[in-house]
Amino acid sequence: MNERETVLTKEGLAKLEEELYDLKTVHRREVNERIRQAKEFGDISENAEYEDAKQEQAFVEGPILKVEGLIRNARIIEATDATADEVMLGATVRVKDLDGGESREFVIVGSTEADPTHNRLSNESPLGKALIGRRKSDVVDVTTPRGVRQYKIELIGAKKRATAKKAS
Repeated sequence: MNERETVLTKEGLAKLEEELYDLKTVHRREVNERIRQAKEFGDISENAEYEDAKQEQAFVEGPILKVEGLIRNARIIEATDATADEVMLGATVRVKDLDGGESREFVIVGSTEADPTHNRLSNESPLGKALIGRRKSDVVDVTTPRGVRQYKIELIGAKKRATAKKAS
């Protein structure tokens, strides 16, 4: 299987590792206990509890494989104390919507960690793509469902440097 690289902050990696631990220790254990109990009912060929437990097992193993793949292919964004000249992964960026006048601040992260409600913007989103590589005071055009919007980069905060460091 050709898995693509997962760009993560250290915090994002820790969150995935915690999720994986929970899936493997809590959820997998619960499902295995249900399977064991269902087997005690006798003939498993006509045992609805056993079938349900086996189906639930598949629903737990799928996310385990997915999270393991994300961790295996992780590239960690390392923070540095330098200030950024241009927008890159890990940078904090304040943009002003030139159409509405509102300013918003985002941290540019990989798609795995994206969470617009917590100001974590994916580098693969339309705005994220438009901002990458641009400099302070640049104006970018972004195509949205409401049409093309213009944003001016007001501030590029603490730079984080993407390294080839692999998660272990």
